[in-house]
Amino acid sequence: MVRGAFAQLLDLETDISVVATASDGIEALAAVREHRPDVLLTDIEMPGLTGLDLAAQLAGEPGAPRVVVVTTFARSGYLRRALDHGVAGYVLKDAPIDRLADTVRRVHAGGRVIDPALAVAAWEGSDPMTDRERAVLRLAGDGLPNAEIATRLHLAEGTVRNYLSTVIAKLGVRNRVEAARMAGERGWL
Repeated sequence: MVRGAFAQLLDLETDISVVATASDGIEALAAVREHRPDVLLTDIEMPGLTGLDLAAQLAGEPGAPRVVVVTTFARSGYLRRALDHGVAGYVLKDAPIDRLADTVRRVHAGGRVIDPALAVAAWEGSDPMTDRERAVLRLAGDGLPNAEIATRLHLAEGTVRNYLSTVIAKLGVRNRVEAARMAGERGWL
């Protein structure tokens, strides 16, 4: 419903054309490759590929669109990771449509647009985890045992235990459940 509303409202702008919409990250990637838009609006959490995965995958492609994340997640961890993946804009879904249209225009012109409240929050707390630690914790947070995590990530089971112990210590929590909860709340997963 939100995707359709955004598409209709943006299509009313005389200088913006919506060329496609997609219900998940896989469809979005296919639509980008088919239609070659200048700007891609995406959410953080989507089935298939997350918005961050999508941005990372497109970042290395010639002629890739500039990416704007439009999300409900006002978490500094997501913003930092989005910027690391080359995202040019990061705005909240509850912003007025004219602000979203202005964001599309500014990003299309080569600028970068970050919601001011999120920009301040991004400097308040940084993600202490490495990418590998994050991958292990994400699977642990899904309830997978160490052996299954090891198999999926092509690691030794002892290495998985070491990663989880390191993350627990870095976050100052008691166990993997608390670590996954904290990291999720801060947008680090």
